Amino acid sequence: MKKFFITLMGGTVVLIGVAMLVLPGPGLLVVLAGLAILATEFIWARRALRNAKGTIAKARRKSGLKEWLRRRRTESTSKLIP
Repeated sequence: MKKFFITLMGGTVVLIGVAMLVLPGPGLLVVLAGLAILATEFIWARRALRNAKGTIAKARRKSGLKEWLRRRRTESTSKLIP
């Protein structure tokens, strides 16, 4: 019975997230939340969530966002110190 409700809730959240991909809203985040719910009961969802996290981390590293934020932080603090 518990597995049924987890499946129902997680599947609904994933479907809402997929709809939000074309509608306004944080679609990818909602899909990931649905996968996290499903991952509590299903191995395939756990693997999919792990792969998604790895892909997001790889994209973040390639984007250079961390270095850009570091540069911005040092520039803003150097302006404050005379």
